[in-house]
Amino acid sequence: MQTILPQSLDAKQAYKLLTGVIVPRPIAWVSTMSTDGTTNLAPFSYFTSVSNKPPMVGINIGQEHGGRKDTARNILETEEFVVNIAGWQQLEDMHASADHHPPHTSEIDLLGLATQPSEHIKAPRIADAPVQMECRFRQMIPFGTAGSEFYVGEVVAFHFRDDIIDTETLRVNSVAMEPICRLGGPFYSALGEIAKMRPRN
Repeated sequence: MQTILPQSLDAKQAYKLLTGVIVPRPIAWVSTMSTDGTTNLAPFSYFTSVSNKPPMVGINIGQEHGGRKDTARNILETEEFVVNIAGWQQLEDMHASADHHPPHTSEIDLLGLATQPSEHIKAPRIADAPVQMECRFRQMIPFGTAGSEFYVGEVVAFHFRDDIIDTETLRVNSVAMEPICRLGGPFYSALGEIAKMRPRN
């Protein structure tokens, strides 16, 4: 066994270890709109659910070049965002949307992605994403000394592609979603082998 002590690492080195160990990670493909109407799109793999009543999701957004990313700034200014879950066929577009661009540049426009208007907020949904969650910002919690901020949003509307949701049982067909999983570095994976176990008592 090799032992590495955190105090010997800088922020980038610790990030490299964490993202290599905590795998696979789901990806929030977050679409926002600035106060001047510019759309923004970026993927975040520090992403999870944090509450089921009301339904809430959380996204960790680090800082870049000494300041907040467009996504974080838009969320704080407009108090809304959409979490799109990209399907495997959207891998290239999702990865490309992480590229750095000048402020107020629309990744949605650059990539030529189709959108749909949201029903409860102004930020658009990515039309081809199999799942889209409209969210209203509820809380931001800063962590550590490297600018990490955890953004929590309440889901005000779920949107599912027809083949993914059974509206009677509310069972989600995760296989049909073909979600993209994030590994360390520029590596991604599909769901892979799935094992079905007995239900818990």
